[in-house]
Amino acid sequence: MNPLTGPQPLSTAPASLWAGALSQLLSFGETGCPHSARRAADLLSRLADDPRVDREIAELCERASHRLDLAPQDTQHVPRP
Repeated sequence: MNPLTGPQPLSTAPASLWAGALSQLLSFGETGCPHSARRAADLLSRLADDPRVDREIAELCERASHRLDLAPQDTQHVPRP
């Protein structure tokens, strides 16, 4: 830890990439929208491939991406309330 700047983040990947992945993951969870699942899987895969992301977190992102790729793609889209 640098005493001048405080603890360093685990990843310096852009916050917008993390936020996008979480947003799409939540959207898929709330609505079952297969498009959201595909977008979340893509963003998680990009995070997994980012060299700035901690190895263990990258492995979790890759597992989550793979799980989303296996999600049924023929489900009905349910709009949010």
